[in-house]
Amino acid sequence: MLRPACSLALILLWAGTAEAGAPALRSAHAIVVDDATGEVLLQKNGDTAAPIASLTKLLTAMVVIDARQDPDELLRITADDRDGRSSGGLRVGALASRGSLLELTLVASDNHAAAALARRYPGGLPGFHAAMQHKIARLQLTHTVIEEPTGLSAGNISSAQDLAKVLRAAAAYPLIAEITSRRSQMVSVNGRPLVVHNTNPLVGAPGWNIVLSKTGFTNEAGRCLSMRLQAAGRTVSVVLLGAVSSAQRAVDALQIRHWLGSGEKPSVATATAAREPPRRARLLFATARERDGALEPRPGFLAEAAQPAASGASAE
Repeated sequence: MLRPACSLALILLWAGTAEAGAPALRSAHAIVVDDATGEVLLQKNGDTAAPIASLTKLLTAMVVIDARQDPDELLRITADDRDGRSSGGLRVGALASRGSLLELTLVASDNHAAAALARRYPGGLPGFHAAMQHKIARLQLTHTVIEEPTGLSAGNISSAQDLAKVLRAAAAYPLIAEITSRRSQMVSVNGRPLVVHNTNPLVGAPGWNIVLSKTGFTNEAGRCLSMRLQAAGRTVSVVLLGAVSSAQRAVDALQIRHWLGSGEKPSVATATAAREPPRRARLLFATARERDGALEPRPGFLAEAAQPAASGASAE
């Protein structure tokens, strides 16, 4: 049985053999920004808006935290919090504190938790939406529209450039950085402990120092990733939107990290056309299935990782 770390390691070896120069990215939109200077190191269609799926939840978390409501208040999941598209998430009737719901929103990307937080915002959903519009304006997000708090709507759109601003703003919230940089987290639901795993399998992986992270997936958005990581002596913000598969998204992230450490960085690079990883790397990575974004072994499954994801709603 193949371990997820082995598949990631193999793709990292392949990424390390890529040609010198800007990495060849398969994500439709991407940006890499030096957080200390604001310098754009790499960009691909960075100013074009696209669906962002659960990357929405970073904005949702900031809006919720800004309200300074009691984190220990118990909130119940109701039928109003069900999205009708994703199979995962807390069940109707589940009881958890506001703080636990925030952790579930950011670590496990629980859509029902995010919806409950927005519904119980001061002033209800209208109050939440007003606060979201204020946050978008304050951050000067010129390509961003947010229709609802989970990211399930294809109308939740943004650009890689805007999302780099979102990462920078989220980094100013120590709670968001702390929660999203954990590989797993124990929360209390219905008075019982529940362990949830980060939807970004790179968090906590050997050789990675990720200090803030959020993944996303819907059929409309593809596989998305936003994260701040420390690499080659600097902290950078990385945004990837519209990868066709989780394997493609992982390869893009691995190539960016390798490129940052290569020392061959012009002041601004444009991502080049992507090439396919070798068949062995694709097949080994494809033996891991994604469950809520976390890689788990799936013996015998050798479908091509480069093919589009199966139809479904958000799992991240």
